[in-house]
Amino acid sequence: MLPWKRVLRPLAALLLTAAAVTVPATTAQAAAAPSAGWNDYSCKPSAAHPRPVVLVHGTLGNSVDNWLGLAPYLKVRGYCVFSLDYGQLEGVPFFHGLGPVERSAGQLKEFVDKVLAATGAAETDVVGHSQGGMMPRWYLRFLGGAAKVNALVGIAPSNHGTTLSGFTSLLPYFPGAADLLAKNTPALADQVVGSDFLERLNAGGDTVPGVRYTVIATKYDEVVTPWRSQYLSGPDVRNVLLQDLCPLDLSEHVAIGLLDRIAFHEVANALDPGRARPTTCASAFE
Repeated sequence: MLPWKRVLRPLAALLLTAAAVTVPATTAQAAAAPSAGWNDYSCKPSAAHPRPVVLVHGTLGNSVDNWLGLAPYLKVRGYCVFSLDYGQLEGVPFFHGLGPVERSAGQLKEFVDKVLAATGAAETDVVGHSQGGMMPRWYLRFLGGAAKVNALVGIAPSNHGTTLSGFTSLLPYFPGAADLLAKNTPALADQVVGSDFLERLNAGGDTVPGVRYTVIATKYDEVVTPWRSQYLSGPDVRNVLLQDLCPLDLSEHVAIGLLDRIAFHEVANALDPGRARPTTCASAFE
């Protein structure tokens, strides 16, 4: 029998998804609060940080809530920081990243072009959490993004899909469940291990030339599982396990993207490897 923890975590994720896609629009009309200190289109990149940073939220996230920790962290360090909403479903406020991943990559393409036009930069760096660390790879490979992105940093990215702690293996035992998932929340179906989308994304290798890749994972991830599936293979790839940097770090899938300053420190290192400093437990206090 599976331990209760392994059962309850994926069930909680499923319930959260169900809540997101069934909330009537009339009960949640307010838009996400404006970002504070980022998405400033008058920002001009400095000589020290010549590339704007585009933040890509995860499934069920949005352009504000997902980045209340990392965006200010990067802004105070002198970066021009921008974030987008993508993968919206009609009538579903706040909870984004649910539409087809391929379509979301097109939204990212348009947003990057907008940021580059506003800042005058030739390239950007992209940092994404969960789906947001995987989806840009479609943009890089198929939509011309490799010419406009210097580095991709994935925080707990779903690069090779997820078993959701083994929960997705139960889908065949519930007739129609997989079809229902694909119809109502396409991004969730796209991220299941072995999906058609992932087969196409990863065919021919994980990376494209000219882009630096960093993956930051936690061994306590209960959403993108097994956590080693987040890693990429190929040239110009650095795979990092958070607990190798700080064995005391207990962050799981959500915390690593929302509030873990050890992970944030490693993001900063990936964005500016020439000025990188060792990431340790003490990085949480910097």
